[in-house]
Amino acid sequence: MDSGSTAPMSAETRHACIKAVDGLAAFAEGLSPEDVPARVRERLQTMLIDLFGVTAAGHRTPEMRALIEAWKPASGTVPLIGTGVRADPDTAMLLNATAACALELDEGNKHARGHPAVHVVFAAMAAAQTAGAAVSGQRFLTAVAAGYEVAARFGAAVERDPRWHTHGHWGATGAACAAALIQGASKAEVAAAIDSAAGLVHATPWEMVLDGNFTRNLWAGGANIAGLNAVRLARSGLVSNSGAAASTLGGLVGTLDPSGLTAGLGQVWLLEQGYSKIHASCSYTHAPVDLVQGLRREHSFTAAEVTAVAVATHSLAKPLLGRDVRNRLSAMFSLPFVVATAIMHEVVDPDTMDPESPGFEATRPFMDKVSVHVEPEFDERLPGERWARVRIELTDGTVLERSQPNPIGDTDFEPLDRAQTVAKIESLIGAEEAGWVIDAVHRLASDAEARSALGSLNRIVPVNETILVVAEGDSDRSMRDGTAQLPYYLDSTREDGLA
Repeated sequence: MDSGSTAPMSAETRHACIKAVDGLAAFAEGLSPEDVPARVRERLQTMLIDLFGVTAAGHRTPEMRALIEAWKPASGTVPLIGTGVRADPDTAMLLNATAACALELDEGNKHARGHPAVHVVFAAMAAAQTAGAAVSGQRFLTAVAAGYEVAARFGAAVERDPRWHTHGHWGATGAACAAALIQGASKAEVAAAIDSAAGLVHATPWEMVLDGNFTRNLWAGGANIAGLNAVRLARSGLVSNSGAAASTLGGLVGTLDPSGLTAGLGQVWLLEQGYSKIHASCSYTHAPVDLVQGLRREHSFTAAEVTAVAVATHSLAKPLLGRDVRNRLSAMFSLPFVVATAIMHEVVDPDTMDPESPGFEATRPFMDKVSVHVEPEFDERLPGERWARVRIELTDGTVLERSQPNPIGDTDFEPLDRAQTVAKIESLIGAEEAGWVIDAVHRLASDAEARSALGSLNRIVPVNETILVVAEGDSDRSMRDGTAQLPYYLDSTREDGLA
């Protein structure tokens, strides 16, 4: 694509997009719980445990505590997960999605080249709260599965202009689909909502992410809001499936291949091909971190013994080569800083990425020893394989080198099972709190009333706390701040595979 202009979408492509969205809507609206394969339902539950747990952990960060204190959300019915606070559906939708993004630990999908779950699930929660009748857990889960599939297929079908970050645009289509299904929309209304959501995109420049601008963390929340607003438009009869996606996702954000939206629909489920994140950083940094950790476990060197680190990666990681680390967000998106952190501190977790942590500043000088280059041959293997290679030189002249095709946690490379996902969440928020997350998801799966099951996410409060009043004059509503953080990276020396 010419980075200076975008060509108008042809009438033929617009028609193909309208037809494809109609196909997505027909698939989603006709989907029953029994139509979702057991393996996909299993993956969906694991994904929700991961997402809800990571969201609770995100709410504990100083950044989210400051945001909620400034926001002062009015009391409502939807939990800010793990805080003890309830807010109105739209506010909770935005703040929960923001918290889910805050630590860069939420689920992603390499085929969609982004994070479908965080764009879809919170709109579904809000839709369940605002539905005219009770919503069963099975209906909620089926809607989320359909919404995820729609979002992920749009992510895969859009070839983004490289100036756009992956959050805040294509994901809104899945949010609209899930919310529309939960609220009992017709097939035509589902199609109208999906298409309308594509007309409510955020502008998401990579520069803001790399600068550490916290605005970025609200983009996924904005997509959830766009999805629910699109349902409101569709159900009011004010919009139809008119091909908006062809103009926005296929004209402004990048180029759109409508055929990719429905190919293999119902047979190929992108939901079961998502990845779990074990490092608190952009997924494009994960394979290099895995390699550093593996070499360190095998050879037991210290940071003081390292003279140089050379990283080879794919071009998707090209925006992450900068070294101007200003805060947590910019640190998580600096490949040199993340690799330096792995060398210096062994783990890349919420603590080591915290600018207030003792080791954060000490990591900066080590970046001078880290070089990164894009390896053209790695691009030939995208998106199925996201290769990385790391070469480490030690003071005694030893050279250590290793490569791997995907990050640990990828469906195609050492995926995290349910037990490992639970261990990850326990390390972030504590065993008892993780148990409450699991209970809420299991209640949904057992066909409990969705509002009740989701409402129980409100009680996942950190154990060691300082009270933070978030609304003046409402002293019984507070958040608590937990301090315990345990390592959760994989350790092949342990029988259970977890540290």
